[in-house]
Amino acid sequence: MKHFKWRSRGKRRLHEKPNAREIAACRPWLEAELAVVRPGLLVCLGATAAQALLGRSFRVMQMRGEILKHELAQAIMATVHPSSILRAPDEESRHREMDLFVRDLRKIAPLLHH
Repeated sequence: MKHFKWRSRGKRRLHEKPNAREIAACRPWLEAELAVVRPGLLVCLGATAAQALLGRSFRVMQMRGEILKHELAQAIMATVHPSSILRAPDEESRHREMDLFVRDLRKIAPLLHH
């Protein structure tokens, strides 16, 4: 997304999920940037990013960590957004979610070129 959509809650600005129209409006910029950068790997952090690239039926919790082929990059993977780990209800859940997030990222390590 090319902007930060938010709502005020006291002194804090809370992120709001972009709607389909906003995502579609940003798509040309994303495609232009990807055409210039030509990444070998894309990692979608969270459902919004994953569904914007992989379709609205994509489910991060069912497909997280799977490396897929895509026209925008040689490989694409989706995982949870890191902020979701911070929102886990307790310390045990946060540790479990962090371990799963790291597991997902380790799957792409062999695809990175130094």
